[in-house]
Amino acid sequence: MAIQLDRSFTYRLHLLAKVSDYESHKSYLDEIGLSLSEARCLATVGTFEPMSVMDLADKGNLNKGQASRAAQILVDKGLIRKKEHPSDGRGVTLGLTAAGKKLWDKTMTLIDARNRHIVSCLNKDEQATLSRLLDRLLQHNIGE
Repeated sequence: MAIQLDRSFTYRLHLLAKVSDYESHKSYLDEIGLSLSEARCLATVGTFEPMSVMDLADKGNLNKGQASRAAQILVDKGLIRKKEHPSDGRGVTLGLTAAGKKLWDKTMTLIDARNRHIVSCLNKDEQATLSRLLDRLLQHNIGE
């Protein structure tokens, strides 16, 4: 018997991600005035700074074009600063400005609330099990 598409793991995972992105996008626009990719960029830079645009794309789950555009928008808004890369004259490093750090705190609060809402139908033991299983799936598939 062939698997039903709507019961496949990847289909359901993608659906959950799409719903989460939609809800997150609305929340980011309403609460902090940033698009989904801009908020993702801000959260990523604030968590892993200093970082390159390529690192931003990788860690922020964005393609290089999205990462570059979002970073430039945040530079123009005064939330991210660009500095010449210390060892690569063609590259830059990204970090948060003081205003960016304030908005990063609000962004991380929204991310935490969204994550808590997503798993709120699970009890604490189920949440811990899901977290361990996700870690295992990531390790198996991407080696992190």
